[in-house]
Amino acid sequence: MHSLVIFASGRGTNAAAIIDYFKTNGKAKVALIVSNKPDAGVLDIARTEQIPFLIIDRNTFKDTLIIEQVQDYKPSLIVLAGFLWKMPDHFVQAFPDKIVNIHPALLPLYGGKGMYGHHVHNAVLSANDAESGITVHYVNEVYDSGNIILQARCEVKGTDTADTLAKRIHALEHFYYPRALDFLLGQINDTI
Repeated sequence: MHSLVIFASGRGTNAAAIIDYFKTNGKAKVALIVSNKPDAGVLDIARTEQIPFLIIDRNTFKDTLIIEQVQDYKPSLIVLAGFLWKMPDHFVQAFPDKIVNIHPALLPLYGGKGMYGHHVHNAVLSANDAESGITVHYVNEVYDSGNIILQARCEVKGTDTADTLAKRIHALEHFYYPRALDFLLGQINDTI
């Protein structure tokens, strides 16, 4: 069975979708959840699901010890699920082609520093785009520029607000992210 390590900063809805998917699927289990916020909702999910978790601060994240702590769980993939910090270069280099992120837009549009959540949806609406969507991509040393694994699209309606668009984007995320991870795990023969 494959091991996943999830990094998340918020409520954890994508983490919950991934946990639920692989509980049924049986191909992987979430072995560790890492958060930079001690009051993040994702930690409540970790407690309920009895998944070990780690709370980090900026100093911990810059330290190479975090690499060893994550390696202890032998992750096949490291999954960013609403994690708002940029991954340090040394961390990305320690896990080449093993870190995956989901972005709430069709990259390369609306990516980069500060582009998350409602910031992205407001930018899409301001540009009067006809569609938006999600991008699952590998993480490298530059924000939102890793190779794209999957994109899924949805219509942007003339009556949309950031909230209504976010609901459709979340539905895409919750459906496609676990399945994209499942596909990637099928391509992996060995864990780290």
